[in-house]
Amino acid sequence: MEKGKKRESGQTVVLIDGVCHLCQGLVRFIIPRDPAGRIKFTSLQSDKGITLLLAAGLEPGRLDTVVVLENGRVYTESSAVLRIARKLRLPWPAAYAFIIVPRPLRNSLYRLVARNRYRWFGRDEACLLPSPDIKSRFL
Repeated sequence: MEKGKKRESGQTVVLIDGVCHLCQGLVRFIIPRDPAGRIKFTSLQSDKGITLLLAAGLEPGRLDTVVVLENGRVYTESSAVLRIARKLRLPWPAAYAFIIVPRPLRNSLYRLVARNRYRWFGRDEACLLPSPDIKSRFL
């Protein structure tokens, strides 16, 4: 699913696998690099996440990709990661230049990491609750 799938929204929402340590690390990476708080988060497994996935025409049980909902569009896999980088403060928007790499090649690398993320980075038994200082960033 890429740019062609529209949804109504004026903000950027990042949906992550809430039990994945790599995904949790992504949130911790994004927050200080988005001081304006333009990016909001929710777990793919949460009620809100499931509602957003269904509204975007995506399967709720699919936990193998980060999903970005932005300006009425849905981005997954490597395109989602590049859209996130584009929203962060410098130097991270420069990473968006990798959009010129053909999507199948980018997504092959993304899928390799996604398949091995629990083994390489670990996982929790349940989604972690956000700490009070970042709770406002979650839907």
